[in-house]
Amino acid sequence: MNAPLDTDSIVAVATSSAAIVHRARAASRVAEHDELAEETPVALEYNGIAHATMLATPSDLEDFAYGFSLTEGIVGSPADILDSYIEPRANGIVAHIEIAVECEARLKDQRRMLAGRTGCGLCGKVSLEHVVRDIGPVRYAPIVRLAAIHRVARQMRERQALHRMTGATHAAGWALANGELLEVREDVGRHNALDKLVGALVRREAGMSQGFVLVSSRASYEMVQKAAAAGIAVLAAVSAPTALAVRLAKDAGVTLIGFLRGDECVIYSHAERVAA
Repeated sequence: MNAPLDTDSIVAVATSSAAIVHRARAASRVAEHDELAEETPVALEYNGIAHATMLATPSDLEDFAYGFSLTEGIVGSPADILDSYIEPRANGIVAHIEIAVECEARLKDQRRMLAGRTGCGLCGKVSLEHVVRDIGPVRYAPIVRLAAIHRVARQMRERQALHRMTGATHAAGWALANGELLEVREDVGRHNALDKLVGALVRREAGMSQGFVLVSSRASYEMVQKAAAAGIAVLAAVSAPTALAVRLAKDAGVTLIGFLRGDECVIYSHAERVAA
């Protein structure tokens, strides 16, 4: 399968300018323009079979295709993805992904169709078994200093360009255990941002066992599940986790950190990996 276009060629911008009227209390109406985050239907097709349609920010979509495929268990490793390309259409974008035959057979067995909702990773699951998958514990976990986690949180805010422009996007960042922030991806959906980040790391063949992930959202069960599926052992969120996310993190060997704000945080699982 030859790639007619790469992602950069088909996605010019991830924002649009819109005319608005800005009102403040006891102030006159002011006409101006505002930058809005784009939200585009992105269909994922595996070996020509329509599988899911997500609403996503139309940037870094090849990263998204790789990350989604891995964290959703569609492929067992990056080597199972044989080829991919992104195709723009009048009413959205299609990510074509060619996967190994054995992965296609497994996909047909657990097939689902998603009417994608921003930030929703559950819509359309066909059975309870597909909601909480059996994922083995993460094999390797680094020791991360708390100061490094807080340093990365400050750095990531500075690198959230779309959020600064629109105020409407989440971000996921990857950093080494020493606090060096290497990759950041943004999207209107928090799950999509994490998938884009995982895909970026997979495509650059970066070892995900050597650092940690920070997300600018709450930590739902699926964020933990996606992290564990990618082999990420430390997941920090700026907001709260859910009870199911904490139980999943304990079982999957994921250090889960929430309420990462200022110089404080709450460690919900495997606290022995976080050093003072």
